[in-house]
Amino acid sequence: MRPDLEVADIFRRYGPAYRDAHDGHLGRVERRVMSAIELCRTAQLGGHIEACDDCDHSRVAYNSCRNRHCPKCQTTTRERWLAERQADLLPVPYFHVVFTVPAEAAEIAFQNKAVVYAILFDAVAATLKTAAADPRHLGGEIGFLAILHTWGQTLTHHPHIHCLVPGGALAAGNRWLACRPRFFLPVRMLSRLFRRIFLERLDAADLAGTLQFSGALAHLNDATVFAASMRQLRRKDWVVFSKPPFGSPGHVLAYLGRYTHRVAIANSRLVSVDDTAVSFRWRDYRRANAARVMSLSPDEFIRRFLLHTLPDGFHRIRHYGFLANGCRKTRLATIRQLLPPLPAGDESTPVCMTGRRPPFEPTVCPCCGGTLRIISALPALRQGKARPPPDTS
Repeated sequence: MRPDLEVADIFRRYGPAYRDAHDGHLGRVERRVMSAIELCRTAQLGGHIEACDDCDHSRVAYNSCRNRHCPKCQTTTRERWLAERQADLLPVPYFHVVFTVPAEAAEIAFQNKAVVYAILFDAVAATLKTAAADPRHLGGEIGFLAILHTWGQTLTHHPHIHCLVPGGALAAGNRWLACRPRFFLPVRMLSRLFRRIFLERLDAADLAGTLQFSGALAHLNDATVFAASMRQLRRKDWVVFSKPPFGSPGHVLAYLGRYTHRVAIANSRLVSVDDTAVSFRWRDYRRANAARVMSLSPDEFIRRFLLHTLPDGFHRIRHYGFLANGCRKTRLATIRQLLPPLPAGDESTPVCMTGRRPPFEPTVCPCCGGTLRIISALPALRQGKARPPPDTS
């Protein structure tokens, strides 16, 4: 069922004025995202007509833009991803670990998204692998998936990585080393190691000339100023958060599944829009998770949404260690042989990742439950223009 208000409605109504006002500052990716969201599931992209075999019901279904930044386009992709990940779950506790960079590093990342987001992934992976391999902690190879988020509840730029980590390590390829109950790795140690690795790689990127600065950060083009900025970041405390295990592996995957295939804000959080303000719901985590409503001008809302566009081809979901794509199947088979068998009816093997059915089944008639079939195609109305290509995750 279509929500009363969508991000697409805001882009269609105020997008043209935003383009005019910011013409010299909008990049190709941002323009393409705006266009895709505005055209999504409209006649401009074409579609088809479906009719029921058993009753008179018919409906028009317009094509999706398939852009990964679109709030409407990722439901099917997310459900498929969750089903695939369900097959990878192990009957062990799972930890949710979050790595966040300070505001100064986030500013550098915003002007160098492809380079610094990649450094962020690499630093997180190196931190977890190095710490887990240390015999003082686990002493083996861990596996984990990492998901990049760049937004906070109020749509500001806040890059951080969520990791889902099984609670144990594979040692020498033939032993499973379980974590201590409700404890994964020391958070303070992870924070210091993460800070060191991230800043070392950021320094190397600057020396290689792959970082570019402009506007408020133009002074960082001076090597002396950049070095001073790095020294200040080394003196800051960096935040790594590790949450105790969820009730079951399925619970934590369902939690992350709400965010894997969405950027910035869901349509369900929108409250109202007019020429003066876009209002949306948000959670104030500093005030006991209190529910609040924020109002931004349409121009500012669009600006904040576009802060979170990703570079072409950049993968925001990645797998590491024994969950890496190249070895996952064989490593998981080995680990399952090493683990004790599950008791009958154990809740560690979840039945459903999302806890809910899809909102509708495209082939089922909503009136009588009969079968809907495509009876004719609707050509796209955008004469001479190609359909926006799908993004990749």
